[in-house]
Amino acid sequence: MRQLDDFRGTWRIERVIRHADGMAARFEGRAVWTQHGADLAYEETGVMRLKGQATVSARQRYTWHPDLTVSFSDGRFFHTVPPDGGETSHVCDPDRYDGHYDFSNWPSFSVTWRVCGPRKDYVSRSTYSRVEG
Repeated sequence: MRQLDDFRGTWRIERVIRHADGMAARFEGRAVWTQHGADLAYEETGVMRLKGQATVSARQRYTWHPDLTVSFSDGRFFHTVPPDGGETSHVCDPDRYDGHYDFSNWPSFSVTWRVCGPRKDYVSRSTYSRVEG
């Protein structure tokens, strides 16, 4: 069973995004969880590569709370991380995000999101590996 403190520190992140139309993108970088009061501030930074296009820098921020709820950087609720792994979801009308956390290879883990809606149709799979030191 995962707890908030399990995530504190620096992780390597690799993400593959596969769109229904066959387009694929790859993100590689770091995810860092740092103490911020009772919460952990999450920040990922890295580069996104799309075939045939220039590489771009990318960054995302969230707040992880002690009950494993996750908020967007503006404070809106995003989703809840299942402590034993498993399903979660988020509705961003009109799109739906169905997620799955897999902790079976801890201290590495993966998060898969299936995103569907009138403008979105893709699967994103992120793999996290703890950085030593």
